[in-house]
Amino acid sequence: MNEHGEARELTQQERRHFSQMLDKLHQCCSDSHASLAEQCGIPQAELRCLTLFGQERYLTAKGIAASLGIARSRVTKLVSGLAEKNLLVRVADPADSRVVLLALTPAGQKLRQEIADRQRALRDAVLAAIAPDRRHMVLQSLDLLKAAMERVGEASA
Repeated sequence: MNEHGEARELTQQERRHFSQMLDKLHQCCSDSHASLAEQCGIPQAELRCLTLFGQERYLTAKGIAASLGIARSRVTKLVSGLAEKNLLVRVADPADSRVVLLALTPAGQKLRQEIADRQRALRDAVLAAIAPDRRHMVLQSLDLLKAAMERVGEASA
């Protein structure tokens, strides 16, 4: 938009720079996630599954599949891997015996908390690497980017 609120054409340079920055941010996040999984001694998919529990006591395979965007058969493999490591157990739902609930074991809860702590420390380090007088601008820009991506996503749905 120009000073009169009119939209202007995107330049090739803007397109290229935006694309490069998104690719680099995605790669940084992917590398960080891979490193964290390696530090915790579990595959990345299992790490993502553990983080879903957050403050949730129980999850279902259907819920995990929807949250991770994967097939239920893949969830079965994830759950089996976590159960073999004594990080997760299957529990019958007292309200519906047809439903199997998934819960973290004490070891799983401990690892999930360790993951959360490491993620928090990493985010804090990233923010601390930005000059204090520029953090607000960066956060505002991220808010704008998120809102724009949501608008475009909704429009294309």
